[in-house]
Amino acid sequence: MQPNQAVPMMEGDAICSTTNAPEEDVDLNQISLRPIDLSDLDDVMLWSTDDKVAKYCTWEPHTSKEDGINFIQNIASKSLWFRAICLHNRAIGCIDLLSSSGQRRCRDKSAELGYALGSRYWGKGIATQVVKQVVKAAFSYFPHLERLEALVDVENVGSQRVLEKAGFQREGILRKYVFVKGKSRDMVMFSFLSNGAQF
Repeated sequence: MQPNQAVPMMEGDAICSTTNAPEEDVDLNQISLRPIDLSDLDDVMLWSTDDKVAKYCTWEPHTSKEDGINFIQNIASKSLWFRAICLHNRAIGCIDLLSSSGQRRCRDKSAELGYALGSRYWGKGIATQVVKQVVKAAFSYFPHLERLEALVDVENVGSQRVLEKAGFQREGILRKYVFVKGKSRDMVMFSFLSNGAQF
């Protein structure tokens, strides 16, 4: 996987049922990953303005196109790796890897996985399939990594299911671990080790 290369998705049969989203069949073969671009602004605004999507994210729902432009221009630069999740080449979400080495030098071999997906696409297996693909690609593209981790709000049961279906191990609950949107939150730590990257 090259930094600017589109990544075709693998076929997947895992389903994540988390919402009452309107029924719409999605051909998982039409899901791909590619770098995000300012031309994606209108699509990004569809899900980044959604309260349901932003509920467990560190960012508030976007209220203007300027918010969306700032997100597109600045989010990727903070990530080790960042991609738009696309259906028919339209951005319906995003997924990234953040380096843990910025926190401490002894964390050079870890990266944190994060993702957001438009709520109308929840419960269709998309997030699970994308996470599986990114895990496989991450250990290939970044061979120094030994561990991927994901922190999930204890109340975000749907995202916990996605990670479990993608092969992540639940390690435990970190009490009052983050302060987000004016509140201390308990987080569930999940991990995937490079020696377990078999699908």
